[in-house]
Amino acid sequence: MSWEVRETRRFARSYKKLTNIALIADTDNAVSSIAKNPDIGERKKGDLAHLWVHKFRSNGQLYLLGYSREDVVRLVYLEAFGPHENFYRDLKR
Repeated sequence: MSWEVRETRRFARSYKKLTNIALIADTDNAVSSIAKNPDIGERKKGDLAHLWVHKFRSNGQLYLLGYSREDVVRLVYLEAFGPHENFYRDLKR
């Protein structure tokens, strides 16, 4: 049974700006993988302890998809998406 997926405004804005068809398809595949099994990502520590990050490659570049989850209601919130560069710094803001 898959989890319900919702997106935050930050994720929606970054996803909306995507123009590369391959990157859009890879992102959609990553989101569906998370919906099937939210444990696929890695839980962060410290300031970002609420966050899980799933890493995937598209066009030879590493991308990160940050999400949080509510276990009781089986809900995943897509928080942020982008390349590794400055990903965690931008999330702390």
